[in-house]
Amino acid sequence: MTAPGLIINADDFGLHSRVNLAVERAFARGVLTSASLMVGAPAAREAVDIAKRHPALRVGLHIVLADGRAVSAPPTIASIVDRDGMFPDAMAREGVRFFFSPRARRELAREIRAQFEAFAATGLALDHVNTHKHFHLHPTVLSQILAIGREFGMRAMRVPCEPDAPWALRPWLALTRARLARAGIAHNRFVVGMRRTGAMDEQALLAALDDLPDGLNEIYLHPAVAGDGPITPTMRDYRHADELTALLSPRVKAALDRLALPRGGFADFIRT
Repeated sequence: MTAPGLIINADDFGLHSRVNLAVERAFARGVLTSASLMVGAPAAREAVDIAKRHPALRVGLHIVLADGRAVSAPPTIASIVDRDGMFPDAMAREGVRFFFSPRARRELAREIRAQFEAFAATGLALDHVNTHKHFHLHPTVLSQILAIGREFGMRAMRVPCEPDAPWALRPWLALTRARLARAGIAHNRFVVGMRRTGAMDEQALLAALDDLPDGLNEIYLHPAVAGDGPITPTMRDYRHADELTALLSPRVKAALDRLALPRGGFADFIRT
């Protein structure tokens, strides 16, 4: 369903102007090929403007269901967000709620649909879908995304599986792959960036390129330009500027040139 190649993606597009500027620089002057948009984030409108200035940048939907702000009005999804519309970061607890509570599942579906609708309203082509903190490994969340996403032309989704994924995760990853295959949704073979989240510096990126598996793979990062304070409290230890430096590195560009591997977004590798 997919051709061999490499996707180099920036997550959290729209979260902050510092992230947006990094994405624009890394695409225009570096090796970045795609970005995943948080449609309800504070700088989402600016991110859309940047994407429209660079139509070759592939953009997907980064669905937020934890540690972020919902798109729906808080009273309409009150069982899954606080009164300010913020999702909690307690993913295990919320996962139990999504599984057992009919009300939570209805509100989850409402919010997922609202995020797809918000992306559609940007006018950008939907290259892929993934979720903040890989919440789509939860079977209920994945079910909702598959059911709703097909209405909005979803064709590709990230499988958050590193080559050395922990054994405890492998059954969930296998289930995710099988469900995507049954739904006709294209996906990557492996991803790089989970173990080094927030620390995908030049050394880490070069190491990933030196040991890249066969097939369609994705490397994702969280670049941002340097600034005062963390982007969010949960990112206080992220080395955003080092990740941007890696994406702009001549050594990384040279390593990619030696690989002679096609690069792009999911849309560039889907076989019809």
